Amino acid sequence: MTDKEQYRIHSEPYYQPQGDEVELYEAAYAARLPVMVKGPTGCGKSRFVEYMAWKLGKPLITVACNEDMTASDLVGRYLLDANGTRWLDGPLTTAARIGAICYLDEVVEARQDTTVVIHPLTDHRRNLPLDKKGELIEAHPDFQLVISYNPGYQSLMKDLKQSTKQRFSAFEFDYPSEAVETTIVAKETGIEEALAAKLVRIGATARNLKGHGLDEGISTRLLTYAAALIKRGIEPKAACRMALVRPITDDADIRDTLDHAIDATFG
Repeated sequence: MTDKEQYRIHSEPYYQPQGDEVELYEAAYAARLPVMVKGPTGCGKSRFVEYMAWKLGKPLITVACNEDMTASDLVGRYLLDANGTRWLDGPLTTAARIGAICYLDEVVEARQDTTVVIHPLTDHRRNLPLDKKGELIEAHPDFQLVISYNPGYQSLMKDLKQSTKQRFSAFEFDYPSEAVETTIVAKETGIEEALAAKLVRIGATARNLKGHGLDEGISTRLLTYAAALIKRGIEPKAACRMALVRPITDDADIRDTLDHAIDATFG
């Protein structure tokens, strides 16, 4: 299997467009513009990137960013083996070499001194210096860099520098409309649309509490978790408490409010 085939998405990920984001992304890729995808947790950012990689027929290399990630984790490092040392490319370097879409998920979690290494790949240079190796990689013509993050968690300590932000074109995602989200939950899990609509209404109730006791509302991802449990024979109220309420709050009052909403929805 070639490197490209290893990272290619062979089956279509289910994605329900919310607007003209598919056409806009296709134009951004055609121009090889770096893309930033912003939006709340579980609203479909990663699924959208996977879908676009599949639609464009391009390999996708995804990196889940975290605060311990170093520049070497992205770019590569020398490793010791029985014959001495050998160089191992990091995911960003691999993507630049083979012409993959490199997706840095929740990039704001990475240290700012780490994210600086992406800068030469996001302007006219489209190259990546490997200082430790003394090599300059010219990005493959098919290479594109995509990053995502949740603006709701922005702080002075966890935000992208303006010098990084202004290297990207950007999409702003939000949770889908009620009708679209109902279709997503039903199609993703195979439950009836009427049942999916009830779950979506519970999700809307929780999102109205954001900023009033909740940091984040119930995501589309959690709605599909509840639907999957119901599909497996779990009673709807129990499935909702397990998948929708208990993961997002430890506050007794908020929990009771959402539990009452579940009781009222399912009788």
